[in-house]
Amino acid sequence: MTVPTVVDRLVQQAILQVLDPILDPNFSETSYGFRVGCSAHEALERARQYVAGGRDIVVDIDLEKFFDRVNHDVLMNRLSRHVDDRRLLRIIGRFLRAGLMQDGVCVTRREGTPQGGPLSPLLANLLLDDLDKELERRGHCFVRYADDCNIYVQSLKAGERVMAGVSAFLETKLRLRVNRQKSAVAHVWERKFLGHRLLPGGRLGIAPQSLDRAKERVRQITRRNRGVGFVEVIGELNRFLTGWVAFFRNAECKSHLQRLDEWIRHKLRCLRLKMCKYTKPLADWLRKLGVPKLRAWLLALSGKGWWRLSGSPQAAEGMSLAWFKSQGLVSLTSRYDQLNR
Repeated sequence: MTVPTVVDRLVQQAILQVLDPILDPNFSETSYGFRVGCSAHEALERARQYVAGGRDIVVDIDLEKFFDRVNHDVLMNRLSRHVDDRRLLRIIGRFLRAGLMQDGVCVTRREGTPQGGPLSPLLANLLLDDLDKELERRGHCFVRYADDCNIYVQSLKAGERVMAGVSAFLETKLRLRVNRQKSAVAHVWERKFLGHRLLPGGRLGIAPQSLDRAKERVRQITRRNRGVGFVEVIGELNRFLTGWVAFFRNAECKSHLQRLDEWIRHKLRCLRLKMCKYTKPLADWLRKLGVPKLRAWLLALSGKGWWRLSGSPQAAEGMSLAWFKSQGLVSLTSRYDQLNR
């Protein structure tokens, strides 16, 4: 991946402001990624409607390293259909072919778009618009968000036919590579789309992978060796959790959020106890939180690991729900309920 310089980004942004009004109106209404006025939630709603209508088999197509595999000739050919200015086409071509540094050596780029640049998402949508138009021509029900394309059918047999036909189109017409290991034809609840899992009847759930990634992010934020104070940890957690639960607000996931809330509080209790480091500061801290002296010292002298200590009745008594509320910690379940009122 390469990141454009400030000057390159400025020029690309100027080109984007010119091209977007020309190209975007021609894009399919089932394309939701990187478009003004479109969102992931709208893409999920359309997918949900397809499943609610009985199309519970998904053809999930994964494009292998899409942004690194874009064929320059194919892309420029598509762009020339809408842009007559040869000077502008030459400038865009230069951006595409701009060299990149690998191990200190400048390497000529022969395919791919410069990721991180303002122009790349629009060019990606332009190339994949051919896929959208082909799927519309064939009468398929589909949703595309950037390079994530799901096609909804009514049987596994039909899904296999669609997978074969669409893969051939992508590889021969657009010269893109389909990742056979990650692509699949399956029931919708066996796959994920934009971090969600579609359930029977068109209901939305949260994908297990999304929960795993959320936990990993919490682990990173609550690492003891970061040298960050407890108040700062709470603030960083709140910023992450608020945005995360807002993204999944339409999913049926309250029980998952309750368990995640409990696990987060356990992690924070563990972090706060670790900050005491030694036996006496630990006992003093628990007593300060209202834990009786004998019970506080029994925990401090127990010799158990920090995770077991943080799961003890004394830790739960001292660092209770009310205590976490006083610290300003966001509750995922409460926030979820507020968003769904």
